[in-house]
Amino acid sequence: LLLAAGPAGAADWSSVTKDGVVIRVRELPDLAGAREFWAEGDLAATLPGLRTALQDHAEFRRWMPRVKESRVLSEFPGGRMTYTLLDLPVISNRDYVLRVEDVNGQSEQGEETYVQRWALEAGVLPERRGVVRLKRNEGSWSFTRLDEGRVHFTYRFIAEPGGSIPGFLAGVGQTDAVLETVRALEARAKQLVAK
Repeated sequence: LLLAAGPAGAADWSSVTKDGVVIRVRELPDLAGAREFWAEGDLAATLPGLRTALQDHAEFRRWMPRVKESRVLSEFPGGRMTYTLLDLPVISNRDYVLRVEDVNGQSEQGEETYVQRWALEAGVLPERRGVVRLKRNEGSWSFTRLDEGRVHFTYRFIAEPGGSIPGFLAGVGQTDAVLETVRALEARAKQLVAK
């Protein structure tokens, strides 16, 4: 995956730190309207809680910001095919089908790790009337356990929203949306462990 690379071309990134999370964004000139996002920091959550939250795609609609519908279409060893419908303010709703893969492992220092990668899967479902199908959505969550109740994360993705987005809206609130997603995942992981 393209996202596995480090901060090559770091000058191309705009960066902001919000609530202890470093969020970087850059435009991808070869893809009209596409942006790459890279968020990194530490979460007050457990690795099992984070893993469980991300692997239960059908529940995303209950806790993930802007997710109106979330379904698992099929499962396969190490992953699943998922459908998501986003309810977005101002612009048309967007949807996508992803092939999601989960990898559990260990860091070089022996700490437990978990990586979830995803990429668009075309042709699985017909497009819905009144909803714009994303042209590109690929990325990953990477987690390394630091100590009991703390996990370091990296959240990277490329999104090309498709459809028509007025120029003055492009990029508005995107770092806030990334932080909302990170904090929603952290809260859901804590909730799952408390059950």
